[in-house]
Amino acid sequence: MKNLLKNIWFVLAIGLIAGIFIGNFVGGDKAPENAEEHFHDASNEDQIWTCSMHPQIQKDGPGQCPLCGMDLIPLENSGGREDMLPDEVPMSASAMKLAEIQTYVVKMEKPEKEIRLLGKVKADERLNYSQTAQFPGRIEKLYVNFTGEKVYKGQKLATIYSPELVSAQKELFEVLKDDSPHIPLVEAARSKLKQWKFSDKQIAELEKSKAIQTEVDILSDYDGYVVMRMVSEGDHFKEGQNLFDITDLSKVWVLFDAYESDLARLKVGDNVEFEVKSNPGKIFNAKATFIDPFINPKTRVAQVRVEVDNKKGLLKPDMYVNGIVTSKVNTDKEALLVPKSAVLWTGKRAVVYVKMPNREHNSFIYREIILGQNVGDSYIVLEGLEAGEEIATNGVFKIDASAQLAGKKSMMNPTGTKGSTGHNHGGKAGDDSKMDMTRSLNIDKAKIPAAFKQQLGAVVAAYLPLKEKLANDNSDIQPDALQMEKMLTKVDMSLVLEDAHNSWMTTLTSLNKDLKRLSTTVNIDEQRNVFLTISKALSDAAMTFGIEHDEQPLYLEFCPMANDDKGGYWLSGEKEIKNPYFGKKMLRCGVVEHEFE
Repeated sequence: MKNLLKNIWFVLAIGLIAGIFIGNFVGGDKAPENAEEHFHDASNEDQIWTCSMHPQIQKDGPGQCPLCGMDLIPLENSGGREDMLPDEVPMSASAMKLAEIQTYVVKMEKPEKEIRLLGKVKADERLNYSQTAQFPGRIEKLYVNFTGEKVYKGQKLATIYSPELVSAQKELFEVLKDDSPHIPLVEAARSKLKQWKFSDKQIAELEKSKAIQTEVDILSDYDGYVVMRMVSEGDHFKEGQNLFDITDLSKVWVLFDAYESDLARLKVGDNVEFEVKSNPGKIFNAKATFIDPFINPKTRVAQVRVEVDNKKGLLKPDMYVNGIVTSKVNTDKEALLVPKSAVLWTGKRAVVYVKMPNREHNSFIYREIILGQNVGDSYIVLEGLEAGEEIATNGVFKIDASAQLAGKKSMMNPTGTKGSTGHNHGGKAGDDSKMDMTRSLNIDKAKIPAAFKQQLGAVVAAYLPLKEKLANDNSDIQPDALQMEKMLTKVDMSLVLEDAHNSWMTTLTSLNKDLKRLSTTVNIDEQRNVFLTISKALSDAAMTFGIEHDEQPLYLEFCPMANDDKGGYWLSGEKEIKNPYFGKKMLRCGVVEHEFE
């Protein structure tokens, strides 16, 4: 019993000593300090939480975005926030992806501008000829009896009878009867025949045979193609009358239409590359030889002429031609170029967003720059950027919107004052912003350049065949959608500034997006849905900017039953209603809302 008690007390003593040792090691006087350190670690005070859709929202802890209600996410690499400049706009990787932001490193390049031109093949006016009658007569036999026939110099065109020719031969034979002919009279008789295009050989044969020819052949004076025949067998003709029009197509002209805005960059001697649909993939090259000194008052274009060797006959008159002129800007030095899509215009200011270097996270900052000439899809930068800097080229408006909401420097807020949308109490997020921006639009149609209105008119002209096909239940509209896309690229947005520029950029983005969908959609119901939004954007643009449409009538028409009874607009070149949304089912459903002047 005593041994058992001794063992129990021994175990208890060992346990007590162990407990004291563990308590001193873990707890003791250091326990509160360790607990506080653990609390600080758990709180992670440096972690910033943001919204993937609205990166300007930044909070110290998790929660929901006050603008869209989405759950906040940890800001990537937010520990470096202390190094951020006040006007930097941070963008998480997910926000960059959702906003489809792309960037470009600016660099020094030789500025060139590609000018795209449309044209037609025409016959060289200097190679147009008229085969005329040198004396009166009657067509006895016609050897060339249809237009388009190729003829060669010296080829027999017709056989004719002429009383005057018979008389002239008799005169020659009379003066040759004497043994000693009177030389001046003989030369006068020969000269008369020579004036009628008789050769010395023909005259010598006549004198030798001394037989009067009642019929004579008319020979072609030129090589070329018969483009018009004015006589038939049995017809009588007068002296000097035109018998055939002949044109030589071994060389042709290509006449390109150049807008006023492009003329300053075009000059005689510029190389023009062009192609025609009949020879896909074949590129023709020629030099500009003449620029029309007059502007067509209706189309507002001047013609640029190139001369092309056409011995193989590949180019035929009135073929349509697509050409490109690479115009050198008047500078021998390289220049700093930025894509047009990177630039936001507001009044006299041009704005880009520069990506901040040496950041663990993506961030952009507002930068005002001074631009020079526009060269194709780029602008020359005079001040504000340096080679090697990286700028946003796609999604720029989304970065600017984030800057506005965060009260940082932006296109609409160059001073960086807090916008009304940055602090929303309860209402629908973004409503105030949209209303404010709408009120700020100040577009005077009278100040929109005529060239821009003309280019917009060309887009509408490409749009009208789409409307006609859908009205006729024809879904084969892909070529027309592509043509409209092509005409959109010719609209020079640098012609309009401030609110007008921003408004057009919004319209252009919408139209390009919908036209790409339309060019791949074959179901006519889906086509009509896309056409609805295209019509709305284009008609709004026509009403906002004004339009020049070659004095052809143009109407804005409306059907209240389209778009599930919400109504739908479209543009038409005729007052008679032809509904593109219902086709033949309800072709006459609609009213004329507006007639463009």
